Amino acid sequence: MSKSRLAQAVEEPAMRAVRSLLVVALVAAMLVPSAAAAAAVTGRAGSRPAASVNGSPRAIVDWSLIAQNSIVVAAKKFPGEGAVLMGITHAAIYDATVAVEGGFRPYAVAPQVPRGSSLDAAVAAAAHRVLVGLFPDQQGGAGGLDATYAAYLATIPDGQRKTDGIALGEQVAEGILRLRADDGRNTVVPYVQPPPGPGVYEPTGPVVLGTNLPQVRPLVLRSAAQFRPDGPSPLTSREYGEDFNEVKRLGRADSAVRTPEQTATALFWTDNDIAQWNRGMLRLAAREGLDAAQTARMLAMAHVAGGDAMIACFEAKYHYLFWRPIQAIPRADTDGNPATAPDPAWVPLRTTPPFPEYPSAHACHSGAVTGVLASLLGSGPVNFTLDSLVTGQTRSYRHFQDALREVNNARVWAGFHFRTSDEEGATLGRQVAEFVRAHAFQPVS
Repeated sequence: MSKSRLAQAVEEPAMRAVRSLLVVALVAAMLVPSAAAAAAVTGRAGSRPAASVNGSPRAIVDWSLIAQNSIVVAAKKFPGEGAVLMGITHAAIYDATVAVEGGFRPYAVAPQVPRGSSLDAAVAAAAHRVLVGLFPDQQGGAGGLDATYAAYLATIPDGQRKTDGIALGEQVAEGILRLRADDGRNTVVPYVQPPPGPGVYEPTGPVVLGTNLPQVRPLVLRSAAQFRPDGPSPLTSREYGEDFNEVKRLGRADSAVRTPEQTATALFWTDNDIAQWNRGMLRLAAREGLDAAQTARMLAMAHVAGGDAMIACFEAKYHYLFWRPIQAIPRADTDGNPATAPDPAWVPLRTTPPFPEYPSAHACHSGAVTGVLASLLGSGPVNFTLDSLVTGQTRSYRHFQDALREVNNARVWAGFHFRTSDEEGATLGRQVAEFVRAHAFQPVS
């Protein structure tokens, strides 16, 4: 796909709708960070699911970006919470879209739809109302959600179609907000430190994040513990010794054996993965030529699976409370494993995330997203790009699994995780993706 076509499909609608709001314009600009990245985009045929109406995905793209900005930039939610909030918002966008376009069963809300309702108005109303419900402090002000919404509606011709679309979207949003009321996401769960000792996590900084996520009601899963993995490798095992020595060598800040490419990969994946994957999926939707229903379905399925994967991941994290390499390596003389040796001076390449180690949250989330994308677009060759605002680099992948494999490597090379934690986190994510695919967002038979 050419730069001009990609800009028309992804950048221009968002900029046109909110050109007076600099914060949203910044997010839209971040979507395609370079002409080189856009030039690398090509099409791939023969993998698109069927939908009944070929509407434009303009509104879905625009409000996905606005949601990303509200959750990641304005609210500064860390990826564990951010994934759940993106799932909730994109479920509303999806239900509003399929109410107008058809082709797929609703996630939760099936409103009455007057014939000819405006898709753009329905999506905008649904997303705006949900985001205001999630972030009431973002509602007002010159750059707030109400101003963004008003500017967006001004681009849609007045008339009955617009009026009906707004009413439809608000009905969807109210249903989604009722569904998620008292779902546990706002519950305050203090961190309680168990007795310290070998293998036991202790906070690496002044805060511990995600303690409430095990209590959050999943979006599709039956329970947060549904796919709980078996647990980290025993400290005295050969597997633990191998994982320990790998991250000790390659994950330390001043590693002499980590290559420049490995360092670049580790840093690439320290971007906020919620925004990183969302930007990549919007480019993918444009490249594949997905229509409105297909785009809304892909984004909703990926973000809902990603949210549930984070809930499941943090349930496992706080169940096992396993120590991080930054704790394990200096204290290796306490682990009882003859294959490990302590290094009191060891520090990771970047600051360790403030929550327990096992399993890897990034791998859980990326496993879920790549699992969804592979189920929708196939596991064969694909021209797929992701960018990093940390390194300013754009990377291309031939298979979704290639990106997941790189995530697993990157978390070791950054000094954050033992490899087993990444591999089992990725497996958990794929299990969540398969369950979501089988139980939600189904085509109309």
